[in-house]
Amino acid sequence: MTLTPKAELMDEQEIGRALTRIAHEIVERSKGTDALALVGVHTRGVPIAERIADLIERFEGVRPVTGKLDITLYRDDLTEIALQPVVRRTEVPFNVHGMKIVLCDDVLFTGRTARAALDALVDMGRPAVIQYAVLVDRGHRELPIRADYVGKNVPTSRAEIIKVKLREVDGEDAVALYEVGGGA
Repeated sequence: MTLTPKAELMDEQEIGRALTRIAHEIVERSKGTDALALVGVHTRGVPIAERIADLIERFEGVRPVTGKLDITLYRDDLTEIALQPVVRRTEVPFNVHGMKIVLCDDVLFTGRTARAALDALVDMGRPAVIQYAVLVDRGHRELPIRADYVGKNVPTSRAEIIKVKLREVDGEDAVALYEVGGGA
């Protein structure tokens, strides 16, 4: 399978503006920062959660607690992704009971990652509310899931892939659209 670059969708500045808008929306909808927590879904959801927490701290003076969630063992396609899937560490250093939790991820596609994240989070306790923030929503839902906060909506075909790069993981910030082609 080969990937052909089709379009740059977001550069570093656009990603920054989108996350700033999301941070403001989270504070507004949550009526402040009391009992607010951001939990990033490995891999790129983690730096997204951290960046949003930093932004909230910058304009509210209070930094929400953050966590990292590995959903590998909650996936419904676990047997299809690898014989020995890579399991990362889940680190949620707070009691989720009664918290307003915003799950953070890079791309919302079928909704299956969000469902797995919800299952993993609810296994830890009963939050007051769980919301979902994504940098990009590309459509093609297979489950009745939607994001509460979206950086950019990008209608795509199933023959296209969205690649998010974040400096904490990839050394640069960019979102690009690729065409999936046949290959050797």
